[in-house]
Amino acid sequence: MRGSASTGDGDRPPNARDTVIGAGRHSRIYFADYLRAGLVSLVMLHHAAITYGAIGSWYYTEPPTGPGTALLTLFTNFNQAWFLGCFFLISGYFSPASFDRKGPWKFLKDRLIRLGIPLVIFFFVLDPIVVYIAFSHLPASQVVAAGFTLPLTFNWQFFVNSVGTGPLWFVEMLLIFEFGYAFWRMARNGVKAQEEKERPFPSYRKIAVFILLLALSAYLLRTMIPVTVGVLGFPSIFDLPQYLSFFIVGTVAARGDWLGKMPSSMANRFFIIALIASATLLPLAIIGTDVTSLGWGSLLGYGSLSSAIYTLWDSTFAVGMSMFAISFFRKHFNSPGKLWKLFSQDFYAAFILQALVIVIVSSVLLSSVSLYSLPKFALAIVIILPLTWGAAYLVRKVPFVDRVL
Repeated sequence: MRGSASTGDGDRPPNARDTVIGAGRHSRIYFADYLRAGLVSLVMLHHAAITYGAIGSWYYTEPPTGPGTALLTLFTNFNQAWFLGCFFLISGYFSPASFDRKGPWKFLKDRLIRLGIPLVIFFFVLDPIVVYIAFSHLPASQVVAAGFTLPLTFNWQFFVNSVGTGPLWFVEMLLIFEFGYAFWRMARNGVKAQEEKERPFPSYRKIAVFILLLALSAYLLRTMIPVTVGVLGFPSIFDLPQYLSFFIVGTVAARGDWLGKMPSSMANRFFIIALIASATLLPLAIIGTDVTSLGWGSLLGYGSLSSAIYTLWDSTFAVGMSMFAISFFRKHFNSPGKLWKLFSQDFYAAFILQALVIVIVSSVLLSSVSLYSLPKFALAIVIILPLTWGAAYLVRKVPFVDRVL
């Protein structure tokens, strides 16, 4: 995909506190910052994998070479199944407290600043730059096929054809969700989240029903809208049921401190279920795919049986993996420190800058390096991860930037 990805809740730690609403307490949730940083890093690996041969769309790609390149596609499939949904859940989790603390209009203003300004800057500035760098290092046939004329020139015509949201489609969708949540709260006459009845953590049966309903809604959407059809510039509209439902679950979870109260034993069991589903349902979906008539897209649509099986797998995996990730980070990464301070402040800037860094590293620095896809992918991420986080740290040192990022 020419865009996957992630951002935070709009209240930038450590200046503003993350809150636990349901229990009436206010405490910082350190592990959520580490988890968000981990998800942003996973986004970088995801796009680097597409660069070097995984199925998907990205600014700059190289043809897969050498053994084991199918592992890159398998890696991105597992990522796609859960990591953005988990990010929407975390974003939704912090929205009720922010709305209560700021009120509706300040909340909306904050979201426009926090999400809208980076979105506009990326759309009109960063995306054309990234596209130009990438296409300057692609074969002429790919440049022409993408609708650009040769020689490639950064002029007005190129600018018009190259603007876009790129991976910040996530930010655009999150902005829509946040506004929807704010309008819903205002329609309820400003009832505060902490004044509502605390909701207990759902039972095994309720989570299982949620998985089935999520799979059914995703299957129906993918049947009506083929995976190849983009809607409003969103490349992953086929996962909309997961993204929206996880965001809503996040807002509901805040009322009962579900991130803090989720039993680790339950998270581990659903993770095991996700692994079992990966060992059974996923191979069954792939084996049953009619590649000749529908292509691999039949895994994600057309009303096929393989699409139904695949949708049941990715819904199960999304829930199980998200629960396990939250439980794991809560247990092992729930205290402050130097790394926490870095990640809590810079994860959003790292997400915004990762496209530029990945394209520069892959198309400029490593394009002439002769390696098979897997080792080249490994070399690239060794450079990309520290370079992106370092760039995020430096960018936030620019005056006034930290007020947005």
